[in-house]
Amino acid sequence: MDSVRSDVGGRMRGEVAIVRYTGNVGVDDRDTLSIEEPLEIRVNAESLTVTMRSPGDDFDLAAGLLYAEGLIRSASDLLVMKMDKDPANPERDNTLLTAIRISHRGAASASARSFVSASSCGVCGKRDIASIRCAAAPLPDSEFKVSARALYGLSGQMRDAQQVFARTGGLHAAALFDQTGSLLSLREDIGRHNAVDKLIGAELLASRVPLDNRIMMISGRASFEILQKTAVARLPILCAVSAPSSMAVRMARDLNITLVGFLRGETMNVYSQAERIVH
Repeated sequence: MDSVRSDVGGRMRGEVAIVRYTGNVGVDDRDTLSIEEPLEIRVNAESLTVTMRSPGDDFDLAAGLLYAEGLIRSASDLLVMKMDKDPANPERDNTLLTAIRISHRGAASASARSFVSASSCGVCGKRDIASIRCAAAPLPDSEFKVSARALYGLSGQMRDAQQVFARTGGLHAAALFDQTGSLLSLREDIGRHNAVDKLIGAELLASRVPLDNRIMMISGRASFEILQKTAVARLPILCAVSAPSSMAVRMARDLNITLVGFLRGETMNVYSQAERIVH
């Protein structure tokens, strides 16, 4: 019988029966999979989004999403956050209720942003092309610099800390590092955008934003949506294991963010604001 196990941070992996083949020989075996389930986030009694995610760190995910979308500006704008549990209806376990302070223009637009998103989606629910432009201002020039040697150590630390990925091979990660390249925190999810929201949301709830003296690294590619979340959190350096998109590069240059791609071992491509990286 298939089962779901419990992991640190939530119910993120499960086992299923499979037939494993080597050549023409198949044998019964078990495989560990990443769990993907829907999460409905309701804001002030209205449904904002249904997102596919890996269960766990759901409060961080909701806080990060609301922060990235401009619906809240700080943790103090989050008045209530709780799961809508109902013993008679297990489906309600995947509904998260929030109440936010309506104190600025962005918060008032919550009802207009209702959408359904996949775990890979970061612009679902945007009403037009103009609305996908990042509202964050460019980062100011600062003395924040890191060594190339410090960046070369990020990917190994991130991979070593990915407990669920090690078992499933199916989760993305977002990790936060200090100026010396030391790992501070990490979140995993089946979606890249969700992993970033969980990471930034955790910092928001701990009152540690803006993150203007931190480095973020993500598994996979760097897209426009990831750059948008980076800019809102005021992160000066974003590193990715894979390639950036053309829009991500343009956005990084416009917003004064150092964007690093293909960071693997001791190689990397720097696409913008290379002056923050020193030898």
